[in-house]
Amino acid sequence: MSATTRLAVLAAALAIVATSSSAALAQKKYDTGASDTEIKIGNIMPYSGPASAYGIIGRTEAAYFKKINDAGGINGRKINFISYDDAYSPPKAVEQARKLVESDEVLLIFNSLGTPSNSAIQKYMNSKKVPQLFVATGATKWNDPKDFPWTMGWQPNYQSETQIYAKYILKNMPNAKIAVLYQNDDYGKDYLKGLKDGLGQKAAGMIVAEESFETSQPTIDSNIVKLKASNADVFIDIATPKFAAQAIKKVAEIGWKPTHFLNNVSASVGSVIKPAGFENAQDIISAAYLKDASDKQWDNDPGMKEFYAFMAKDFPEGDKLDGGTVVGYGVAQTLVQVLKQCGDNLTRENIMKQAASLQDFRTEVLLPGIKINTAANDFAPISQLQLMKFKGEKWELFGDIISADVGG
Repeated sequence: MSATTRLAVLAAALAIVATSSSAALAQKKYDTGASDTEIKIGNIMPYSGPASAYGIIGRTEAAYFKKINDAGGINGRKINFISYDDAYSPPKAVEQARKLVESDEVLLIFNSLGTPSNSAIQKYMNSKKVPQLFVATGATKWNDPKDFPWTMGWQPNYQSETQIYAKYILKNMPNAKIAVLYQNDDYGKDYLKGLKDGLGQKAAGMIVAEESFETSQPTIDSNIVKLKASNADVFIDIATPKFAAQAIKKVAEIGWKPTHFLNNVSASVGSVIKPAGFENAQDIISAAYLKDASDKQWDNDPGMKEFYAFMAKDFPEGDKLDGGTVVGYGVAQTLVQVLKQCGDNLTRENIMKQAASLQDFRTEVLLPGIKINTAANDFAPISQLQLMKFKGEKWELFGDIISADVGG
């Protein structure tokens, strides 16, 4: 072999090595917040303030991600979970979102809580093209991939939930007189719109009283007294945990006995029903999409056994009866699935692509029959619910799984 031929062979060999190296390098793609060893995830929770009962969700997520890290992480990368308090204050949420994106340089913001807080940061997140993923609010507007391609919800939307209550009322109590208590913000108004849409033309005649309240109020007792005075026989309770517990107590205290519908976001036995008094909560109707850890029927359920084991080993200070722990666990599992699907392409664009490609995914804390499905034009992962009634010290499911209308 001549020197020239040897050089040509060597050059060809080097070219092959270089090509293989670039192919290997090309397979790994990172945006700010991701590397060979780390995935940086931001989160905003109301650890203080009027919605502090929800802080348990963020603490559960932190414990779950630690469990994942202890087992080796995701594709060899550890999750760096940075969670800040916004006290359920939209201006504070904006401040924390900017800090997470611009100072901490997270890859995405995950499961930030509250309709007002997420509304305040939605335009910022989309202008920065940073995923605002699986927000912890059921407002209908999170399912708008056309205008807000970087924002996605997780739980069933509020309007669908109250439409289901409306259907139940129309079928079982067609002559009902309805009184509504709602939080005076996007969250409360979203639920109220769903109720009115569900009742259709009958809404004006059936709703005899509406009372809105501010989260800055210390108590809603006077609102409840006014609603009772309307002689309504159905009470729609659209409130976050602190105020929902107050409402249940006050309704019992003044001897009002309407059929009481309680929004799912306050159906936690641990943080709402127990403090309000089991005796005061009998026969309240709500809707569920997750298994209730206080319900003995799930004691031998494989998925819930894993949840109970996680609570015992990884989050012993958490209350398994608090519905927030089940939410935090389920949504954290969903994010882990998305990150696994991303493989070595940890770009923000691919995060959203994979989040919009979930097919019949189940975290086993979902009720049987409920699955997570998303698509490029459907940013509503969970769109099914089942009605339930409170009996004794637990919720009892009844009826079929109902598929909600998830229009954006």
